[in-house]
Amino acid sequence: MPETDYKFATKAIRTGHKPSSELEHAEPIFPTSSFVFNSAAEAAEVFAGEKAGNIYSRFTNPTVTAFEERLAALEGAERCVATASGMAAILTTCMSLLNSGEHIVVSRNVFGSIIILFEQHLARFGLEVDFVDLTDMNAWQNAIKPNTRMLFLESPSNPLTQIADLKALADLAHANDSLLVVDNVYCTPALQKPLSLGADIVVHSATKYLDGQGRAIGGAVLGSNKLMEKVFAFIRTAGPSMSPFNAWIFLKGLETLQLRMQAHSVNATALALWLDKQPNVTKVNYPGLTSHPEHELAKRQQTDFGGILSFTVKGGKTAAWNVMDQAQFLSITANIGDTKTILTHPATTTHGRLTDEQKHEANITDSLIRVSVGLEDIEDIKQDLTRGL
Repeated sequence: MPETDYKFATKAIRTGHKPSSELEHAEPIFPTSSFVFNSAAEAAEVFAGEKAGNIYSRFTNPTVTAFEERLAALEGAERCVATASGMAAILTTCMSLLNSGEHIVVSRNVFGSIIILFEQHLARFGLEVDFVDLTDMNAWQNAIKPNTRMLFLESPSNPLTQIADLKALADLAHANDSLLVVDNVYCTPALQKPLSLGADIVVHSATKYLDGQGRAIGGAVLGSNKLMEKVFAFIRTAGPSMSPFNAWIFLKGLETLQLRMQAHSVNATALALWLDKQPNVTKVNYPGLTSHPEHELAKRQQTDFGGILSFTVKGGKTAAWNVMDQAQFLSITANIGDTKTILTHPATTTHGRLTDEQKHEANITDSLIRVSVGLEDIEDIKQDLTRGL
């Protein structure tokens, strides 16, 4: 059977592993900076791209290549380029595919550092940026300019779990000679495949669910060979590269991705339903709830609803911090996608660098708590939240 015909779980375990002459069962790590050649002529051929081979681990390393091939198979992409972090993946995408004077439309419902990257850093190099509400198709349409070349978004969004109509936005982008870039960090390919819905590029923070245990930093950019060749060219020269050791960790994480995402979704659904009944909780944001504005859209685009939810409490920041501080084992940190349940106060951490106006526009309030629901027993998670609620 061709490898492309394997089901998701088999690809997640087998794709990219090419045993050496030792026929090792597990993927090896190649912790080397460079690779040697049998002759000067062979080195010249490999450097010129006339012969396949590894050169320098900034841009060619067998362990990193194995991760790239495996994730590409799971996303249904022609090619994947690994990066040093999720933010490096976004930076690399823009630096590879956009030019000074071009315009990009970005959802304002994204991770806070993404807003800072576009508005404060990329803008200095002549990129025009406009922010719109993720779910407002009219706003996306009205923001398009003759020089628009990219639409960028997260779906579900961070931290309010809003859902974008990916096919509609892909059609809009392509009708205006633009690329649709989707951050798939919340769902991963286990629950959603944006490329199959028309997106041109998918970016990941591999640090999150692809690893799944909070062990390493990394990112990835995926898409067509034509687009990824430009992305790879930037990586080769500029060097925001993934390390071989981190690539090996992510390879092992991918092996259990489907099982973990199913389990995260089960726990998150149960927690969302429970929170929705708590008297001091004023709102729960989770696509799995029928009350969620994009519940039906999420059902069409995703195979499950994921492990991230957020909720607001009565009493503002004081009450929100109390819920977090009273927990005895739930982690207070800014990461997501871990086996451990994580509590985050976005207004003062992940989105803390935004201005008050930006927070208001993104609906990031002081009473909001984000929960990355882990794999502990759901009754223990509820009990730990009960202390502060």
